[in-house]
Amino acid sequence: MTKSMFSLLTLAVGLGIALPSSAQNAREELTAKVDAVVAKAYGEASARFPCKLKPSGKAKMGGWKDVENCVNPAHDLVDWDGHAAELLKIREEARALPEDLEAAVEAALTAHALPYAQVFLVKEKDEGLALLPLSNSLLKFLPEGSLAGLPVYLKDGELAGSFIGAYGSERSGGLVAMSSYRMANFQYTDLKGEAQAPTERFLVDSYGVPWRDAKAQPGFRLPADKLLRR
Repeated sequence: MTKSMFSLLTLAVGLGIALPSSAQNAREELTAKVDAVVAKAYGEASARFPCKLKPSGKAKMGGWKDVENCVNPAHDLVDWDGHAAELLKIREEARALPEDLEAAVEAALTAHALPYAQVFLVKEKDEGLALLPLSNSLLKFLPEGSLAGLPVYLKDGELAGSFIGAYGSERSGGLVAMSSYRMANFQYTDLKGEAQAPTERFLVDSYGVPWRDAKAQPGFRLPADKLLRR
């Protein structure tokens, strides 16, 4: 199948047009192969899970250090280079466009995202009171749409509002003048109905959502950038 044919295939699927069986089989084969690679990546990351999350303080806020020392090492356990090379080979063999592979990878990453109950371990006696800290390390792996509408509490136990969603922004600095890094933050609707975003210095243990409401939601989604090589 040529690249142009594969692109037309993707367009047809998006428009709901019936596809020839050979074209449909080619798409399904690509999807299955990509899904298998992504599943292996999640399997490697999952070797770090579950991690203990210890609530403390008046609001029983989970420790942001517990989160940081869990999800970041899990990310580093993934064989990014090996999986990226495997995905590139799959794309070349299928004669698919980079955009076709990207769409398949993004879909697989979302489908395999892990619920917080598989990532963190909270003692049964704390489950009803514990708060999951909305730290930078937690937010940067948060799947789109997850936690939306959940109540957001401050570390003193006061209700701040309801969670809208996470977003990333580029920052510059460090030892190299041209270096940059990506910071994760979140927005919430305050009690007046206005959208707010915390300053970065508060993204440690100052905001959290109820563990009992968050634990079944997708919480750990691997990023796509290290898997996609053009």
